[in-house]
Amino acid sequence: MHIYFLEHTDAIGPARLADWLIGMGHSHNSCHLHRDEALPRLADCDGLIVLDAPMEASDGPPPGWVKRERKLIARTLKSGKPLLGIGHGARLIATELGAIASPGTHAEIGWHTIERAPDSPFDLPEHFDAFLWQNQVFGLPDGALPLGSTTTCPVQGFSWDHGRVVAMQCHLEATQGSAQALLGITPASIADRTLASVGTEVTDDPKRFDHQASLLDRVLCQWLQVVS
Repeated sequence: MHIYFLEHTDAIGPARLADWLIGMGHSHNSCHLHRDEALPRLADCDGLIVLDAPMEASDGPPPGWVKRERKLIARTLKSGKPLLGIGHGARLIATELGAIASPGTHAEIGWHTIERAPDSPFDLPEHFDAFLWQNQVFGLPDGALPLGSTTTCPVQGFSWDHGRVVAMQCHLEATQGSAQALLGITPASIADRTLASVGTEVTDDPKRFDHQASLLDRVLCQWLQVVS
């Protein structure tokens, strides 16, 4: 399969996602929206992964390419092709499916424990630690099955259309390097309140990122198996 990444900043790339695709025999390409690159045609790929974006992306008027990106997501939802969204990408998918996205009561940055929902279709443990980097929340779209929740975010993701479409707030694809990059672009207004309590533990333990890699593998295998 050939997968296209939609990227919104140089600081947030595919991380482990690219290595996983190559390791499983798939190919990939990227569209850098923030560099005004043209969006791919849906006919030119077998699936789409919409990555996260800077937290400031939800503030102020949207860039000119946002409307075109939303149209591509809408076409992908109707196409039968696999679609995965992370962070900002997950929220775009959720809103396109009719859910409401809004600012969260608290930003979630660093390692948090996710409790898998009782009716979750995801092949994940009942409780697992995941790297989070978000200050927005969204509701559960009609017809979607939930991933799970944290203490401050009731919908950490969902599966839709029998697993063909997956949306996740958590960054299971994160590595030490990509997590550090996210911390580096955290807005000062949020970092001053949040990162002081997070401390250096966010990126100091490589084993936590290695464990996430096994969880990512489960999610991606389950996701692409639906359309294989």
